Amino acid sequence: MKSSAERLPRDVTQTSKPWPALWALVVGFFMILVDTTIVSVANPRIMQGLHTDINSVIWVTSAYLLTYAVPLLVTGRLGDRFGPKRIYLLGLVVFTLASAWCGFSGSIEMLIAARAVQGLGASLLTPQTMSVITRTFPPHERGQAMSLWGATAAVATLVGPILGGFLVDGLGWEWIFFVNVPVGIIGFVLAWRLVPTLETHSHRFDVPGVVLWAIGMSCLVFGIQEGETYAWGRIWGPVSVWGLIVTGVVVLGVFVWWQRVGRGEPLLPLRLFRDRNFSLANTAIAMVGIAITSNSLPLVFYYQLVLGFSPTRAALQLVPMALFSGGLAPVVGRLVDRVHTRYLAGAGLFGMAVAMVWYAVWLVPDESLWWRLLLPSGLMGIASAFTFSPISATATHNLAPADAGAGSGVYNSVRQVGAVLGSAAIAALIQARLAVTLPGGASAGSRAEAAGRLPEALQPGFTAAMASSMLLPAAAALVGAVVSIFFVERTVDRAWGATPATRAEIASADSAP
Repeated sequence: MKSSAERLPRDVTQTSKPWPALWALVVGFFMILVDTTIVSVANPRIMQGLHTDINSVIWVTSAYLLTYAVPLLVTGRLGDRFGPKRIYLLGLVVFTLASAWCGFSGSIEMLIAARAVQGLGASLLTPQTMSVITRTFPPHERGQAMSLWGATAAVATLVGPILGGFLVDGLGWEWIFFVNVPVGIIGFVLAWRLVPTLETHSHRFDVPGVVLWAIGMSCLVFGIQEGETYAWGRIWGPVSVWGLIVTGVVVLGVFVWWQRVGRGEPLLPLRLFRDRNFSLANTAIAMVGIAITSNSLPLVFYYQLVLGFSPTRAALQLVPMALFSGGLAPVVGRLVDRVHTRYLAGAGLFGMAVAMVWYAVWLVPDESLWWRLLLPSGLMGIASAFTFSPISATATHNLAPADAGAGSGVYNSVRQVGAVLGSAAIAALIQARLAVTLPGGASAGSRAEAAGRLPEALQPGFTAAMASSMLLPAAAALVGAVVSIFFVERTVDRAWGATPATRAEIASADSAP
């Protein structure tokens, strides 16, 4: 009788060189994640160059996040249906062309439209990277692959502001988009040559599910993102921020009900959540999304408005994070396949919480002490290295190849919604804290922000507001650490990737005397 390894389907066994394929995919994945953070440092220059206001420029980021987050569940299933390689290449083409469009935009309206198309390209691309890992690496070898994927996500998030600072100061805001064009071309060639064409799985798309998901997520994400812009009140006529959020939650509830009772193939297979580790890993990555996104805004404000750092110098404060996160990724990858992920992820998330509390304690209006903030920055990098890959490996360990796209779509959707929640929550908290700590309230802080570095009289109150705001991402990281403690031991499935008939055959062989 043939071994289980020999009986695996063509999709699995003929991917004899999965690592070159993964490295090719990482190029595009890194590029789109850099774009989620690179724009923040360019906003003032975009305002000047396109003669617009702060409310309009906020939409340069909001449009991208909206069209990135909402379609993720659908685009994950497209990879299952048409092949992850095809959808990845399509997403890369859309993203690259939209990047060029962004750079050539002559008005804020054109830039916002181009960013929306860019987000759609990112949404097509992102789930396919995780899906290919799930389908080409066996569960017991997936840790190192996920460490590279997770390190890419962590480092890209940190590199974005650094790269953005250099490009904006040296070449102009347009180049934060133009730089994507050669990277996109290289990524396309590498993926075309190195990524295997995997077996497709026939799916009948759940049209009512797609509609419910799109409406629910659009209302929820838009409401969360724009809540602060409209002071959490009325947007237009009877439409309000809270009305949109409640509508989004209700529609998503109907979506879940439909996934349970619908007779066709569900868009979101609820059976995925029967796997304890998959459910817990999604909760943990949502907390990571909240923590990572919400921790950067108070720090950027502090460095630029209190210490008077340029965008580039402020971004360089994140270098220890990037170095430690990227440098430790291979080490953590080897550990993921040998050590229980509850210990790795738990330690990483707890370390992240400690680093953010450390920041909160050491934020003081004294420029001469800037150097000591490199220490919690380094701890954040170490913690990130122990966070992303263990959680990702835990989430994907038990996914069958046919569910890789759906599982990847869910995981990335949850991570992105967590990031949106973190962004909205930290903006609201900063405003609330400024109202307490500054003379004249939050409006004084806004006026000072527009003028550049804060006067010395306002620096202590502003610093206190930023320091206390750091406790929000710390709390999110701590919740994630508690959740990760409940990860259960992963088992090695010898029948991974096999057909149901083959699984039955293996089970029968294993039970025979």
